[in-house]
Amino acid sequence: MTRLVLGCMRIEGLDNGSVRALVDTALDVGITTFDHADIYGSTRHACERRFGEAAGLTGARRDAVTIQTKVGIREGYYDFSREHVRRSVDESLEALRVDHVDVLLLHRPDALADPDDVAETLDGLVREGKVRAVGVSNHTASQIELLARSLPHPVVTNQMQLGLGHAPMIAAGLAANVASLDQSVDRDGGVLDACRLRGITVQAWSPFADALGRIVLGDREHHAELNDALDEIAHAHGVTPTAVATAWITTHPARMQVVVGSTRPERIRDAAPGADLRLSRPEWYRLTAAAGYAIP
Repeated sequence: MTRLVLGCMRIEGLDNGSVRALVDTALDVGITTFDHADIYGSTRHACERRFGEAAGLTGARRDAVTIQTKVGIREGYYDFSREHVRRSVDESLEALRVDHVDVLLLHRPDALADPDDVAETLDGLVREGKVRAVGVSNHTASQIELLARSLPHPVVTNQMQLGLGHAPMIAAGLAANVASLDQSVDRDGGVLDACRLRGITVQAWSPFADALGRIVLGDREHHAELNDALDEIAHAHGVTPTAVATAWITTHPARMQVVVGSTRPERIRDAAPGADLRLSRPEWYRLTAAAGYAIP
């Protein structure tokens, strides 16, 4: 399993050469998983279409990579209905110019979805060979359990926002039983531990952003202490702060993947060493505290 994933949310405006350069850079540094969603781009499937037109992933090159996409978000609502999921998968396959996706993720929880119906729909797609494996995104522990009860295939992935700027799924456990700290509130049903128990890989999206969507790297107005720590630890290891922020996630024993969504090859190369860098406990906890989380 590659520890980094290339997020393709912003590739719509790139020309063919730029898309290929991004894909080639990813492959050069060991990234073999490419993340999509039907809603990425100015129109539905726009980024998938751009990728399919330009990436050149055919034959053995296609077999060597994992292509995943997501379904379920519509304009103003969520939709896991059989009709929408099946139609969107067919459109994604056409846009990506592939005969199957390796992983299909349910994007955000649909409160009106019947888990038995959703499981039947997903099972049908797997049996038809259009989908190889099933995952979810932004699901709580109990929402995963509800789906897994009816699904005859394992849930392999849960994609959640996680990084030094937004880490409640880790920080809540650090402050367990400290009632005076808002940090101690469990907002996702212990999703990280639940995924570990089920063998589900957590994929960390927006790993360099805070809860307001601001990129924390280099942002000394809002994250000065964190950037001081990132710079010092990066210097000690001879890597970039981007790699250290990546390593904060990959050092965790849950063996999570980090979704790097940049369209700049140099940013991919900056992050890549973080896949294998293991921070010491003092370094990992220093970064956690510098990010504003209590270490009681």
